[in-house]
Formats: sequence, structure tokens, C-alpha cells
Amino acid sequence: MMISRAVFLGSTAAVLLAFGLAGCDTMKSMTGGGGSTDRYEASLSPSQEVPPNTSTGSGQAEVTVNRDTSTMNYRVSYTGLSGPATAGHIHGPAAPGANAGVAVPFPNVATSPVTGEVKLTPEQLNQLSSGQWYVNIHTARNPGGEIRGQLRKR
Repeated sequence: MMISRAVFLGSTAAVLLAFGLAGCDTMKSMTGGGGSTDRYEASLSPSQEVPPNTSTGSGQAEVTVNRDTSTMNYRVSYTGLSGPATAGHIHGPAAPGANAGVAVPFPNVATSPVTGEVKLTPEQLNQLSSGQWYVNIHTARNPGGEIRGQLRKR
């Protein structure tokens, strides 16, 4: 009988511990704590260009930042451009409606999606997290940019 009681108490303690740990993870995910990853996204359109253009192109950008390593991974897809993409970048710092210099150049935009990984400085991390970066895809017809989207935290 003593062995059964010891097994019962040990099993009960293990179950309670498991629920307690699961609850901690749930609370972290609900409060946004416990992770070192930030996610950003942008919908790219010609109406966000400065000045706007009449392209029918569109796109989507997804950015993930590991705050522990200051590493940013990006994935930018586009469709319906007036011609082949000739360049693409993340620009900043700039608010919507304003232009800025290139912060992160994309090495190759010939095919969609465009993906890559870069290391960010503390200043760049701050600019991104405060909504001051935008994604821009350029074409020969729209050399200043055909589609653009401001990166926002998800």
C-alpha cells in the first residue's frame, strides 16, 4: 500500500508540475513575453509610393527579427508589376508619405519571392520597431519605386 501511495503522490506532483509549466507558457504568449522574436509585415501597393503611380502591381513583405542576435530575415513577394523588378530595398528611416535612403538592399529581385538575412545595428532595430522602415520594389517603368509598403509589427 505504501508503494501505491508513493506512486500516486509522485504522479500527482508530476501532473501538477506539467500543468503549471504549460500555464507559464500560455501566460507568456498571451502577454507577449518570453520570446526574443518580433514579426513585421507590409502590404505593398503603388498608392503608397511617393509620388503614387498607376501600376497594378502588389506585394507582401514578412520580416522576422531575432532580438537576441539582431538578425533579420525577410521574405518579399510581388506580382503584376509593369515589367521585371530591377531593384528592391528596405528604406528608412521614414514615416508613411516620406522617402528615405536604402537601409537594407536586396541582392537579387529577379524572381519573387525575395528572401534574405541581415544583421542589424541597434539604431536600425530601433527604426524598424518604431515603424520607420518601408519595403520598395523598383522597375524600369517606375525607377523610383513601383510598389511600397510600410513595415508594421504584427
